[in-house]
Amino acid sequence: MKVLITGGTGYIGSHTVVELIDNKNDLIILDNLSNSSVDVLDGIKKITGKKPYFIKLDLTDTKATNDFFDNNTDIEAIIHFAAYKAVNESVENPLMYYKNNLISLMNILTNMNKHDIRNLVFSSSCTVYGQPDKNNLPVTENSPIKKANSPYGNTKQISEDIIIDTLSANKNLKAIFLRYFNPIGAHKSSFIGELPLGVPNNLVPFITQTAIGIRKQLNVFGGDYNTPDGTAIRDYINVVDLAKAHVIAINRLINNKNKSQYEIFNLGTGKGVSVLEAIKAFEKSTKVKLNYKIVDRRPGDIEQVWADTSYANSELGWKAETSLEDTMLSAWNWEKYIRNKK
Repeated sequence: MKVLITGGTGYIGSHTVVELIDNKNDLIILDNLSNSSVDVLDGIKKITGKKPYFIKLDLTDTKATNDFFDNNTDIEAIIHFAAYKAVNESVENPLMYYKNNLISLMNILTNMNKHDIRNLVFSSSCTVYGQPDKNNLPVTENSPIKKANSPYGNTKQISEDIIIDTLSANKNLKAIFLRYFNPIGAHKSSFIGELPLGVPNNLVPFITQTAIGIRKQLNVFGGDYNTPDGTAIRDYINVVDLAKAHVIAINRLINNKNKSQYEIFNLGTGKGVSVLEAIKAFEKSTKVKLNYKIVDRRPGDIEQVWADTSYANSELGWKAETSLEDTMLSAWNWEKYIRNKK
């Protein structure tokens, strides 16, 4: 089958491309390279032996998007990653997030309707849950959707609503929402990994850049949360484990194994880990000490969230398998690899 991967040169997208190629899928990648590099394609080729077909395209450009679909009428399924994804950046520049994340999705859905492309896997997020009440932790797929803490989280809530409304109007469409928790780590080959442009917004790239000397200090945002050690708690999942779930999801749709027109799955480890625990796991696995300091909380961050993954485990036959220490080591090996290349 021919699968379109939007945002396929990005962090999660590139790892999913590797898994899809390993499963003999025919791929097209669309990406505007706003937060990734075309060099990622070389890393994918080193791993898989194949360099996927790539087109640079901004999905908020309606005409360019329509032209692409008019010229590629054999697409059977879409995995839609393309979106801005930094919580604090969305607080600082909300309109950029609403424009990019929503217009790109609407252009995709418009062309799915027009060209009868029936299968969509949507890259969603645990941010749709907002800050769960403590008696609702871990969160299940049926946990309440509370007010989003950031414009980024709100774009994911709105995106899910847009897709559901579109499916309601077109019964031929099917979708799976994969609600990620916190993807970290890199491919075991070290040929692809997380490489943010500019100052990292996510914890682990900031850890590895501090460890290697690019950053003088790691800032831990908030030490006064109502958690055991005062730092925020997240569910950190290995990016390759996460990528494998997308292969299962797309095959589920193509083979009509879905049990409803849209399905929702939490993708995490099922374990909450504090920022300080994550730092200790990095230090233990790499034998590198980190220079870190606890600073003020960051706007838009929630206190704690982690997943109940039992539904994804049972229904998809998928489970996160890689330990936190091994994942941290993969991130460190990737950091060393890219710095040695330069």
